[in-house]
Amino acid sequence: MDLLIVILGFILMLIGIAGSILPVIPGTPISWAGLIVLYLAPSLPFNWPFIISTGVIAIGIYIMDYIIPAMGTKRFGGSKAGAWGAVIGLFVGIIAPIPFGIIIGPFLGALIGELLVNKTEGPQAVKAAFGSFVGFLASTFIKFFATLVFLGLYIWKVWTHSELLF
Repeated sequence: MDLLIVILGFILMLIGIAGSILPVIPGTPISWAGLIVLYLAPSLPFNWPFIISTGVIAIGIYIMDYIIPAMGTKRFGGSKAGAWGAVIGLFVGIIAPIPFGIIIGPFLGALIGELLVNKTEGPQAVKAAFGSFVGFLASTFIKFFATLVFLGLYIWKVWTHSELLF
């Protein structure tokens, strides 16, 4: 039973890491769920302070994921159209078979959103698209880093309690 729980928790960790890059999957909450699943193993003592502190971090990062790109867009003079364009551009960049599509897509999406929807002039549209892109990258980096830390904590907990789990 413990082995099945450890495997399920690890799968949630991997989905969380993927979700830190893909905007449709809430990466940090899923990684946190992997930690919770690990502590549901019957032979592992439940650690409330650990679960609560990592949960607060996961929820905080999840909330900041919506705030950071908007701050980047606003700081550089962008609009909601640029922010949405960055998200749509990410999806296209992931699907399109072009090199660095995941990086180029959000920038081009924000630029197109500013130019077509907002009718922003050329240099201002590029500046706003850059702001949206920087906000998106900052948010993605924070989520990716947090999910890697959660994975490290997961592996550490499994390693230190391996005699109880296996």
